[in-house]
Amino acid sequence: MARSQKENRGRRDDRNRDEPELIEKLVGINRVAKVVKGGRRFGFAAIVVVGDGRGRVGHGTGKAREVPEAIRKATEAAKQNMVRVPLREGRTLHHDIKGHFGAGRVVMRSAPVGTGIISGGPLRAVFEALGVQDVVSKSTGTSNPHNLIKAAIDGLTRSRSPRMVAQRRGKKVSDILGNRATGTEAQG
Repeated sequence: MARSQKENRGRRDDRNRDEPELIEKLVGINRVAKVVKGGRRFGFAAIVVVGDGRGRVGHGTGKAREVPEAIRKATEAAKQNMVRVPLREGRTLHHDIKGHFGAGRVVMRSAPVGTGIISGGPLRAVFEALGVQDVVSKSTGTSNPHNLIKAAIDGLTRSRSPRMVAQRRGKKVSDILGNRATGTEAQG
């Protein structure tokens, strides 16, 4: 019995060790006012992006009367709806991606080594939490951070790695990639 209790304790410790590894990015805090008989009652809405830096990312929103409580709620919501995104070489996207949500339109392009994150505002937070190091993105339509983050995650969830495409088509990865791997050696 003592052995199983120690094993269970170890499992709890493992779960607690995983949580501090998550990257939390506060994208924005919005103050809202409710007019009541005695004046105005203020509340706060927060939007947070959470990722592990290795291909998992999620977003969440939280509302509360105090800022820290709103951030805590948003972080918990973000941890609940994390998605896995396939990355090439652990640093960039496999292919160009378009995502949209509402009036938010986002174009994300893979980039060569050393490019960095060329992106603004909310999208930068998504890429940093995701662990992408080289990417170029452009947002059109709205500048609302909620819609831009949802548009980016919409596009990222639809991205596919060559391995996934090959498996789906019943082919080899080399058939899918074609001359990409051999073409760079011939030029360089």
